[in-house]
Amino acid sequence: MKNLLIRQIRQIKALLSEQQTQIYILSFVVGLVCALAAVVMKNAIHYTHVLFTQGVMKGAGGVLSLAYPLFGIFLTILAVKYIVRDNISHGISRVLYAISRRKSYIKPHNNWSSILTSSLTIGFGGSVGAEAPIVLTGASIGSNIGRYFKLNYKYVTLLLGCGAAAAISGIFKAPIGGILFTLEVLMLDLTMSSIVPLLISSVTAATVAYFFMGDNVLFSFQVKQGFLLSELPYYVILGIFCGLVGVYFTRATVGIEKLYQKIRNKWVRMVLGGLILGGLIYFYPALYGEGYETVMILLNTGSGTAPGSDIFGPMAQGFWAFSLLMAGLLLVKVVATASTNGAGGVGGIVAPTLFTGGVAGYYLSSLLNHLFGLTLVESSFTLTAMAGVFAAVLHAPLTAIFLIAEITEGYGLLIPLILTSTIAFITTRAFQKHSIYNEQLALTGELITHDKDKAVMTLLDWSKEVEKDLLTVKPDGNLGDLVKQIARSNRNIFPVVDEFNILEGVVLLDDVRDKMFKPELYEKVLVRDLMTIPPSYIDLSERGDAVLDAFERTGAWNLPVLDRGRYVGFISKSRIFSAYRELLRQFSEE
Repeated sequence: MKNLLIRQIRQIKALLSEQQTQIYILSFVVGLVCALAAVVMKNAIHYTHVLFTQGVMKGAGGVLSLAYPLFGIFLTILAVKYIVRDNISHGISRVLYAISRRKSYIKPHNNWSSILTSSLTIGFGGSVGAEAPIVLTGASIGSNIGRYFKLNYKYVTLLLGCGAAAAISGIFKAPIGGILFTLEVLMLDLTMSSIVPLLISSVTAATVAYFFMGDNVLFSFQVKQGFLLSELPYYVILGIFCGLVGVYFTRATVGIEKLYQKIRNKWVRMVLGGLILGGLIYFYPALYGEGYETVMILLNTGSGTAPGSDIFGPMAQGFWAFSLLMAGLLLVKVVATASTNGAGGVGGIVAPTLFTGGVAGYYLSSLLNHLFGLTLVESSFTLTAMAGVFAAVLHAPLTAIFLIAEITEGYGLLIPLILTSTIAFITTRAFQKHSIYNEQLALTGELITHDKDKAVMTLLDWSKEVEKDLLTVKPDGNLGDLVKQIARSNRNIFPVVDEFNILEGVVLLDDVRDKMFKPELYEKVLVRDLMTIPPSYIDLSERGDAVLDAFERTGAWNLPVLDRGRYVGFISKSRIFSAYRELLRQFSEE
């Protein structure tokens, strides 16, 4: 009995020493911490809103309410400038950048800084969502835990993905949606064995969030009526409509934020964006904050009953007045979101995307019902359109399908969700190649993809492979000087540089072999007459994939490396491929 117990203890120790088991344990820890972060953020946003807009500023109301969002953005800018001291806007794009350019390293302050700043922005009415900040927070937690335990790039990236999945799972109570978000939006190249840590983190986060908040997540709704087969053609129309709305949302967001960036003075940007946002909220109170209250009103409205007064007040009297206001809300939500971020606020576009989708679905279904005497269920179209616009803007149809299915606690709308999300995604791709998160990274070529070769080459630190032991010669030197260098070297390439270390060309041993043993030529022949121009140059600032492209384009085996025009050394194709194989092994090992 004693020997059996000893053997079991040894087996447990051996099991715990394995790296895969360590990853499982760490993924559980990541899920737990990220869920707590999601709970903290949600409550911070709520109590910030209650404290300032219903406490400190209670009674100001009216026109002074225009100042609420501006004041929140002002506090956010101060927090970023004096406390965070780093750019933390567009959280998910920053996660993608960390994966593609920083070996999944995210600065430790992101564990808390997004919670602080987004609470100020959204709590005061910024028309953005908390999802991107909490994803950045979760990814940062996973990244820093991985780096603390000195894991390699693949496992740090995996824990980063676990943090992102846990964040989405915790804030929506949607574990499958969290996993799919990580795979589709963050585009991690993961094997089947890597799915297990994602499952552990995601389920852990959903469980912890449910324990602390119960059903009090961002929003929760149960489908009361499934779809009818006769409604499928209208879901096709809805999918096309959502795709076009997604194109508008993406291009308008990117375009408006670019306009704000052209304003150099950040305080002018803040005032302009804050005033535009405040003005929009004054005329459209539904734009205040994340907007999930408006979505819930649309979902809970009985069939055939327009919730005009609940959203717009007395001005929404009559169907056409309500429809006009809904169309306006659909168009200006993106302006409010882009103005919040453009002015200096911190928030994401997932909530605005779901809000826009909900408004689009309700608007289209109510319009079809009124014009053609149909009996389409507005709540079903509202939910389905939320998935459709989500799929279109984020280019993540699977995430959209299962996120909405989990939120509704059932799969009664699964077929319409699949149909609408797929058509919306296809429609958007016809006009918009990249998702809104990838747009800026794609323009600069910094986006990592599912292509493992490209991902590895993008991450390869090839500068360590530069050979700097080649002996140089001067262009005004003669053949005798060159022969002296040849005698001292064991290489067959001799860079020709001037007095400022500017590369003018190279001399190849094969080109001077027949002249080396003719002393009568030593004084007559100059180095500049013997040198040739390399087929290409590589700058130290270039990425690994650009270096490989240069070798493939020129067919050369060695290429000179420059640092802003000055000679550094040579890089060989053999050393590049050797480093590539080693990084690929680390990237792919199980």
